[in-house]
Amino acid sequence: MPAEPDVSVVIPTCGRPLLATRAVHGALGQTHRDLEVIVVLDGPDQATTDALAEIGDPRLRVVVVPERRRAPNARNVGAAEARGRWTALLDDDDEWLPGKIEVQLALAAGSAARYPVVASRLINRTPRADSVMPRRLPAAGEPLSEYFCVRRGLFYGDGFIQTSTIMTPTELLRRVPFTPGLRRQQELDWALRAVREDGVELLYAEQPLVLWHQDEDRDRISLHHPYEQQLAWLRDNRHLFTRRAYAAFTLSVISSMAAPSREGRHFRELLAEAREHGDPRALDYLTHLQIWALPPALRHRLRDLIVGRRDPAPAAVAAPAAEPVDAG
Repeated sequence: MPAEPDVSVVIPTCGRPLLATRAVHGALGQTHRDLEVIVVLDGPDQATTDALAEIGDPRLRVVVVPERRRAPNARNVGAAEARGRWTALLDDDDEWLPGKIEVQLALAAGSAARYPVVASRLINRTPRADSVMPRRLPAAGEPLSEYFCVRRGLFYGDGFIQTSTIMTPTELLRRVPFTPGLRRQQELDWALRAVREDGVELLYAEQPLVLWHQDEDRDRISLHHPYEQQLAWLRDNRHLFTRRAYAAFTLSVISSMAAPSREGRHFRELLAEAREHGDPRALDYLTHLQIWALPPALRHRLRDLIVGRRDPAPAAVAAPAAEPVDAG
């Protein structure tokens, strides 16, 4: 292991030894070699412990959390253990392309910000299709909550950030930890809080540097629909969103979590939430309606057809350090 690695890679995992070893090999295979890989086992896991022991790379170490507390806590544990100036996050079911860290370090070196947070595009791989996300990068002066939440198409969003793309100063990750217990939108929650800190700039690599595997026959957090919890989180964090972003997020993401219930009261509740605390537009209403009217499988096929025909548009690679927020 390097005496002083400049990058610490944090991989939370539990009970998925094949996926964890694939992620570790991708991290250790980076063209930038001066790094350490910290796998945080979210609870005792002998099968994964044994599989990782076979890798035999001195840059790899394993930290075991005594009891399962899920990925946000495991990432915080990894950040506390990190020795590098930078911490790069990698979910166990994703893969990095070999030049990811090298590209991100170069972008960070060109930033004048004290805390440059560097993300990237990714290849979204499903059994149906591959697509590149985000479709566009933040425009200069664009409020980040609007970049992440406001849609320009009926079946897809343009803005996006995903955990496995994020490389951040370790100091910032310790100052702004992930929210323990949050089941969905973990990276959105973290990013919106982090960019409010002084000296933070969010940068994106224009090229995709991560493979995001969305195997639909495998359990993953992004397939869960904790509607009540996520609505409570949104209400508690109105200050992180502009009114425009708040309405768009309510009538798209939260709506998609509520729709499987087919409860008309949830449909009406979200309309009222968006109107009272946000600034919904026509596309937001149409999005809410189609989420409830169309079966999910049909919506997914339509989205893949539409997105698969269009290439991501070029855009600026930097976003402002903070945004004006109207808490409504």
